[in-house]
Amino acid sequence: MQEARNLKAYKKEVDDALQNAFLRSAMDKFAVAYRSGRANAFADMDVEGLIAEIATAKDAALARMDALFEEFKENASKAGVHVHLAKTAGEANAIIACIARDNDVKKIVKSKSMTAEETLLNHDLEAEGFEVTETDLGEWIIQLRGEGPSHMVMPAIHLSRYQVADLFTEVTGHKQESEIERLVKVARRELRQKYVAADMGISGANFALADTGTIGLTTNEGNARLVTTLPRVHVALVGLDKLLPTLHDALLINRVLPRNATGQGITSYVTWITGRNACGAALDNKKVMHIVFLDNGRRALAKDPVFSQVLRCVRCGACANVCPVYRMVGGHRYGHIYIGAIGLIVTYFFHGRDKAKNLVQNCINCGACKAVCAAGIDLPHLIKEIHAVIQDEEGHPLTSLLLGKLLRNRKLFHTLLRSAQVAQRPVTDDTQYLRHLPFIFAREHNFRALPAIAERPFRDRWEQIKPTVASPRSRVALFSGCLQDFVYPEQMEAALTLLSDTDVAVDFPMEQSCCGLPVVMMGEKQAARDVARQNINAFMNGNYEAIVTLCASCASHLKAGYMKLFADDPGMAERARQFADKVYPFSAYANDVLKMSEDSFEPCGTGATYHAPCHLCRGLGVREAPHALIKSGGMTFFPAEEEETCCGFGGTYSGKFPHISAEILARKLDDFEKTGAEVLVTECPGCIMQLRGGAKKRGNRMTVKHLVEALAENKR
Repeated sequence: MQEARNLKAYKKEVDDALQNAFLRSAMDKFAVAYRSGRANAFADMDVEGLIAEIATAKDAALARMDALFEEFKENASKAGVHVHLAKTAGEANAIIACIARDNDVKKIVKSKSMTAEETLLNHDLEAEGFEVTETDLGEWIIQLRGEGPSHMVMPAIHLSRYQVADLFTEVTGHKQESEIERLVKVARRELRQKYVAADMGISGANFALADTGTIGLTTNEGNARLVTTLPRVHVALVGLDKLLPTLHDALLINRVLPRNATGQGITSYVTWITGRNACGAALDNKKVMHIVFLDNGRRALAKDPVFSQVLRCVRCGACANVCPVYRMVGGHRYGHIYIGAIGLIVTYFFHGRDKAKNLVQNCINCGACKAVCAAGIDLPHLIKEIHAVIQDEEGHPLTSLLLGKLLRNRKLFHTLLRSAQVAQRPVTDDTQYLRHLPFIFAREHNFRALPAIAERPFRDRWEQIKPTVASPRSRVALFSGCLQDFVYPEQMEAALTLLSDTDVAVDFPMEQSCCGLPVVMMGEKQAARDVARQNINAFMNGNYEAIVTLCASCASHLKAGYMKLFADDPGMAERARQFADKVYPFSAYANDVLKMSEDSFEPCGTGATYHAPCHLCRGLGVREAPHALIKSGGMTFFPAEEEETCCGFGGTYSGKFPHISAEILARKLDDFEKTGAEVLVTECPGCIMQLRGGAKKRGNRMTVKHLVEALAENKR
């Protein structure tokens, strides 16, 4: 749970988590195993089509939430079930405590329920004198330790078997061995007596079917069946977002849920409960059954045009499974109660701004969570939206306000960069790198060598180097972004050579500026709109067939981000769409449009591996084109195991969370070294700054190049 009062305190907690060697090892192993397990589970399935179906079904159910509740209540009541609606978490806990008192309950057993975690149900019940025992193995372990879950599906993933053995030794009063099978037997023995003695069982539900008043549970341990059958009273605590019209909708979701969560085709137990079932411990041999539906802001959220999609979440936990930040620090520092990307968003709605304001800044915006979401939720976008909302409510930090003002004024921004080029000279020694960081940077940013600003930006070279093509096959404009204009102009020149040699007429509109993604990441939406409008105006009067950029992050933001920024502005939205339709990342344009082939390049035999920029492979879905160009460009391709894992840059993220950035970078460089390649190729200047700077800092023999540089060197 998050208790940090400010970002500084939160960063200290995060840095402490980075020192946990076992946590880091466990997260690494799980992340690698999950990737292959999920791929195998979804083999030969139309995953995108299935996810789109789920999104449609969930959206339709959310639009009818109140009607579905009334239908469920009517049908469940006919089957002898008492149905309640709690407006708040506190009200839900009070209803359940009242049910327990009315039925003379003393002992309670629970199966795993994130909704019960959301309401802090155990705390309230224990405060009223009830004995509450979690029966899911992971939940029981963390209950004994007095912790919250570190993952929505695997709550004790942060603990080693040795820690669990020590815990069980303390609980049982007998020395316990660390073999997992023995530990499971200890838990089974200790918990079995709890089931028998319990007066009440409390469960959650994965599904609530309105047409029959049925709840459905998917589990792997079988404890939920014992919780819902043995005690004489059963209470299910269910979020309103779990309401579905029919069994068909639930089975649709259940095709994805276990595959996305743990790589299983189906969980060990899928349980459907309709009405009161037989129970020998009850006075009339029929169980007392209550279902408490929790609102806690869900009804209002379902009507929100921007954020309603978060209620599609099926609680699979996949967004944490693939998150590079979660992989570094674990769930206790990457969530409040709900973990992972979805937790960064719903914490604001369920637990308040104070719990969410630090968390939402710890998103690297790699898009891995969106790519695996079982319900098609645009998680990175919504995290940025929440960040902007919080800043609008609390006030914008001076740093982000200043950056917003600076990027709005292109001439001022570029003048500042030119001035910085002069000011850096004492710390460059006429090299391409800063010899040491200026005093304004903290020592914690020294994990990579930072590049110097180029002596002459690309825009100042343009008039002297712009090519003339007599009979052009097409006319394109280059978008440079900040880094390739002012730090890596040689990359732009390499692209210019490749394009003009294929009879493409190239232009460079001088009114272009930063794409604006940095201010989006900092929550400055209005500044981002102003920058976007400026760039659209700079390019839309040129009658270009394509706008080509060498920066994957810029390409993704220009192509998708601009349309989101102007979604509520019909006039600009259409201009943004027309602009976006022309945007290409270099590899896609060179391979798919220009059809660059091996005939254009000299074979060099150099072994090259590839880092897939997050915004290219996931943001734009461009995966094959860079591979094809590396192979046709005369190089021998050495695939990396974690090609698509984030490099840790994330633009302003690496400045805000440098220790996490450094650790992610170290993992990436280790992975690339294992390939034995001589050259590491990528297609984003931010990734180059991160990877090249990190390689230089550790003395790595591998050369880091932009794809266009590697191709231009081998041009016939």
